Amino acid sequence: MSSGRALAYIGLGANLGDAHGTLMRALAELGSLPGTRLRRRSRLYRSAPVQADGPDFLNGVAELDTGLTAMALLDHLQAIERAHGRERPWPNAPRTLDLDLLMHGDSTLNDARLVLPHPRLHLRAFVLAPLSELRADLVVPGHGPIAALLAACTAQRCDPVTGVDVPPVAP
Repeated sequence: MSSGRALAYIGLGANLGDAHGTLMRALAELGSLPGTRLRRRSRLYRSAPVQADGPDFLNGVAELDTGLTAMALLDHLQAIERAHGRERPWPNAPRTLDLDLLMHGDSTLNDARLVLPHPRLHLRAFVLAPLSELRADLVVPGHGPIAALLAACTAQRCDPVTGVDVPPVAP
């Protein structure tokens, strides 16, 4: 990867409306961000809401090759969420689309707007399972190998979705 570029991992989730359709559109939008290419994406997983009520979520992770800074990428992610009707009435509310910047290269950041790696990445099977599908060798800064983190979350329901088309990423 050239200088100034980073591999960024984006957690995707939705549990309102046409969750599958929304996630597919969001993936396409991620791939069209300035200076960004969608490299790979995980399959989708179904998980129960964490610390909230509501319908099950569909979740996945996208790997981006991007020239955007972490803050610029965050701004784009939030704009995509708003375009898909994302509202934030209370913490962990059901949502039409949730895009979380999980990691941006090997950056660590603790800003009022953004913490990297994502502060709950290491605690959520619905993030770890699709992320490990893309990077089984990943070591999460400050937390350790993804395989060990995922093994610690086995009590959380996170099931691969079958029978749902997730088109491959074009080379």
